[in-house]
Amino acid sequence: MRKIRLLSVMDRMMVSDLLKTIFSVLAVLVIIIVSRNFIKILNMAVDGLISNQAIFSILGLKIILASASFLVPSVFVSVLMVLGRMYRDQEMSALSCAGAGVGRLYLAVFKAIIPVALLSVWMALYVSPWAADKVEQVIFEQKQSIGVRAIAAGRFSEYNQGKLIFYVESISADDVMHDVFVQNKRGNAEGIITAETAEVRVIDDTLYIVFINGERVQGKAGDVDFVFETFGEYAMRLEGDAGVKESKYDGMKTEVLFEAQDLAEISELYRRLSIPLSIIVLTVMAVPLAQVSPRAGVYGNLLAAFLIYFSFANFEKVAASWMVKGAIPVWLGFWGVYMLASVFIVFLLLRLYGPAWVLMKLTGKTI
Repeated sequence: MRKIRLLSVMDRMMVSDLLKTIFSVLAVLVIIIVSRNFIKILNMAVDGLISNQAIFSILGLKIILASASFLVPSVFVSVLMVLGRMYRDQEMSALSCAGAGVGRLYLAVFKAIIPVALLSVWMALYVSPWAADKVEQVIFEQKQSIGVRAIAAGRFSEYNQGKLIFYVESISADDVMHDVFVQNKRGNAEGIITAETAEVRVIDDTLYIVFINGERVQGKAGDVDFVFETFGEYAMRLEGDAGVKESKYDGMKTEVLFEAQDLAEISELYRRLSIPLSIIVLTVMAVPLAQVSPRAGVYGNLLAAFLIYFSFANFEKVAASWMVKGAIPVWLGFWGVYMLASVFIVFLLLRLYGPAWVLMKLTGKTI
């Protein structure tokens, strides 16, 4: 019984080179972009907008977002680099002599690209929205707790323009405050709270400080009617300065966007769907674009490829903007750039293989 091989020698060579190059290029792009973001994150920490503990959480989430965003150019550049090297080293000539035509070349390339495209679907539709929402949530919580983070052990600290005065004997490594004293002013009323421990919690997007095992005295200085009470747990709402948490489109769940009627939300859905579709279209474009002379330079057609990619990406953004403004139909805002890309791909195939070859492939007849 004859064995059916999923990967031939040519496929294994192509898949190995492409996957290594894709993830190498992606790693370089992510490091460059995240390094710039890391400087901004450090500046936020220096300004006191976020805590030191939140730095690495935000950094990790930014890496996920950058990986999803730059997967498309990584695939495009990698296909050009791998195939361009094979043209310069005359490996393509050897494969052509062995009977491997352009159809066989596309088959080998897509055996590497299809798994990457499937990975991009998962990242674009599920992982990236989760990461974007998480970044927004972390930054919101950190901005809300700016004043609370100023609380230091062994000294009095003011919060909310002096309406709350804290004294904490010690703060443990898990941010739990021990032996807490708080003076609380609300209008003309004043209160004093003492507790064994206290910790900051976010409940329903609102910041609270929760006191555990303590006493509360409520009243006004000079009056005789004071309220004394003991408690096991008492929560006090803290008024943050960051306002209400904003809902951004990039953090919305994909399931919600599929039912959206708003053009901005539809545009966000199309942006996510465009990532795997762009990988497929740009890969088809990269195969004829990668052909270079054996005597060509090391970078081959990379300069032209960069111009093509940036034009493609900008057309996507412009079409999405026009769609949101209602200047063009919704279907054209999504498919227009791919229609232009298809025309350009046909032009590249005609330039590389000639009209007779393209006509033969379309009709299935030998001319």
